[in-house]
Amino acid sequence: MTNSKKWMNAAVAMSLTAMLAAGCGGGEKKAAPAADAKGPKGEVMVYTSIYPDIIDKMCKPNVAKAFPNLNVTWFQGGTEKVKTKIAGEVKAQKIGADVLMVADPSYYLALKKDKLLLDYVSPNQKDVVTDKDKAGAWTSVRISNMIIAYNKDKMKEADAPKSWKDLTDPKWKGKIAMPNPMLSGTAYVAVGALADKYGWEYFDKLKANGIRIEEGNSAIQNKLLTGEYAAAMILEENILKLADLKKEPLKVIYPADGIICVPSPIAIFNTTKNQEGAKALVDWWLSKEGQEAVVKGWMHSVRGDVKPPVGAPELKTLLPNAVKVDWEKLATQDAQIKEAFRSRVMEK
Repeated sequence: MTNSKKWMNAAVAMSLTAMLAAGCGGGEKKAAPAADAKGPKGEVMVYTSIYPDIIDKMCKPNVAKAFPNLNVTWFQGGTEKVKTKIAGEVKAQKIGADVLMVADPSYYLALKKDKLLLDYVSPNQKDVVTDKDKAGAWTSVRISNMIIAYNKDKMKEADAPKSWKDLTDPKWKGKIAMPNPMLSGTAYVAVGALADKYGWEYFDKLKANGIRIEEGNSAIQNKLLTGEYAAAMILEENILKLADLKKEPLKVIYPADGIICVPSPIAIFNTTKNQEGAKALVDWWLSKEGQEAVVKGWMHSVRGDVKPPVGAPELKTLLPNAVKVDWEKLATQDAQIKEAFRSRVMEK
């Protein structure tokens, strides 16, 4: 078994006792510090799957405050869109990104195998209690969980599905949905994990039960609000945000058969022309201040000294029963897994 596989397969177990859940940080906006002539300068491009509103409201202002001399620009897209962009740039031998922050951890294993990542052990990596590469090629920077959600104004809690298997119950026929794993990195992880846990027959049953495939999590949350869907597989952060900010009646179900925990990493491409700036960004995101910004986006922290997002339990209470994920398999069998899903679920 490879070190990467050991690391990834142990992702949940390693965090059980060490991890205190992440929490919503923040605080009021403060004046930017005086420019430090010794601080990082130049330009850094970040490719990320973090939602655009979180980038605009949390990432950009916090990073600008921390690095007044560094010009940080952002390319945002779903994980699969970012992967497609990078594939084209690799082929052209002109990678545009300096720093990468996308959802699917298995992708970083593939990038490391292709020798595209810079080994950098941040001083703050020691405080990360979740997954990390010993050589520093990547370090988990945010935790997203795939869960089930429903609209409590349209369904009693007692009637809501309690597990992934419950979604195959005929009473939900035509009223359930999930994101497209061809576009969403977290959905891809969920498909691989659930196929390993229950076999591909599980997705045959979802297909027979009329599951709808949406482009992403945002489309699903909107249709949960309208009542078009009774329940759905979706990211925890989407539901927490709507419940916290807009007081919408959507509620998280932490499945009895386990959440799907996705410890999304941060990494630096070894083609970067601004190593100082890229390393400074990694250091900041792994700092307590950076992790508090992460949790302001309703994601969980990778540190043990940051509280959980508003409305979420401590992650350590969810991890013991989390669905196991074979990250090496997801990294090496990407095409096969997606084709199995497409042919079983998406073909008419």
